[in-house]
Amino acid sequence: MLKTMKKRVKSAMMVTFAAAMTFSFTLDASAANQLDTNSSTYRTVTEIEDWGAAITKVIVDLNTPIPQNSVTKDTFNVHVKRSDDRLANPFLEEGNRKVTKAYVSDANGNPAVRGKYVVLEMEIGPTVTLGSALNYYRFNDWVDSEYTITQVKDIVYNSGKISGLVVTSSDGGTRELVDDFSSGSFTHEDTTLTYANYEPQKTKGQEKNPLVIWLHGGGEGGTDTTIPLSANKATAFASEEIQAYFDGAHVLAPQTPTRWMQGVTGSADGTSIYQEALMALIEDYVANHKDVDPDRIYIGGASNGGYMTMLMVRDYPGYFAAAYPVCEGLNDSLISDDDIQALKQTPIWFVHAKNDTTLRPEQNTIPTYNRLLDAGATNVHLSLFDDVRDTSGLYKNADGTPYQYPGHWSWIYVYNNVPTTMIDGKTTTIMEWMAAQSK
Repeated sequence: MLKTMKKRVKSAMMVTFAAAMTFSFTLDASAANQLDTNSSTYRTVTEIEDWGAAITKVIVDLNTPIPQNSVTKDTFNVHVKRSDDRLANPFLEEGNRKVTKAYVSDANGNPAVRGKYVVLEMEIGPTVTLGSALNYYRFNDWVDSEYTITQVKDIVYNSGKISGLVVTSSDGGTRELVDDFSSGSFTHEDTTLTYANYEPQKTKGQEKNPLVIWLHGGGEGGTDTTIPLSANKATAFASEEIQAYFDGAHVLAPQTPTRWMQGVTGSADGTSIYQEALMALIEDYVANHKDVDPDRIYIGGASNGGYMTMLMVRDYPGYFAAAYPVCEGLNDSLISDDDIQALKQTPIWFVHAKNDTTLRPEQNTIPTYNRLLDAGATNVHLSLFDDVRDTSGLYKNADGTPYQYPGHWSWIYVYNNVPTTMIDGKTTTIMEWMAAQSK
């Protein structure tokens, strides 16, 4: 009887000890996880879309490895507050971002079987302003986007769980394609221009690469060279799709402190106070990049940049292999017959939309194009769209038709290589045409 009692007591003690050990292990694991996640941070990922820069995802560093499928799009709530320090009242808006996808990842945001990072992809679109990384006030500029990422469902895995996490500390962010560009400044006499540039990956045996020049619009002036790349998708020229047409091309995006259309009288009078400095910058870039092919230098730009493109082709005939002015702002009344003779020496592809009310095609592009044809220009093209619509199929108007952008935004078609024409019986895109041009 006594032996039996001792055995029962001993067994009970062992069960109690085992239970205590199990409880202690669970408590320790939970405590350890809580301790690790107290220092959690997030990073933003910005991508350049047709309408501009959008924060597409946040990458949360949990500081604790977890397995895949341990999070869903409902695990976290993502709140953002946007502000612009240039304004007297910096606050712009705040609200919750819609999380569309969540997954465990590595440090770079790539899906992983196990990792200590969680990617939260969020809804974006031309009308989803909470996701916008820029704000237009006289000029475009980056805004301050403060995120609060709140865990609303437990993350449960074999060795414990994570719960109640609130992440407010930012560890910076990445800007896709933008970060692949370098930046610099160039001074000619008393005028300084900033610029961003992209250098292509070299192909074995390839000695020369073309140079694609992009001149920004009126809202991208200043000294932050990431703005001309980001406000309306000039990064597209460094994308794999467009680079493939050129077998790798240099991209140069000069930036004016104000606007290209600032003439000697202060207005768009057919001159620009930045023209000599711009040409000096281009020549300096070519001289310092020995792999640039001087026979394949292409120049284009939108709006203000289209205006400047016209001036450069007019005043430096024979220097550029091709030009692609988009919704250009050089009024045809400012172009003489002698100017037409100079312009026709360069292959030109105009792009404009009929409903552009900012720079009307009937005052600029259309009459100039017709005069070039009448003067015998043999390599001049015009893509005149009715309006500017989404070409991705992702964004719709309320009636289900493709989302409609402002009529001035015809640069969207260029970035997506939409303009086409028939050349030698073949449908040819603007990028195919440009890549084929050589002096």
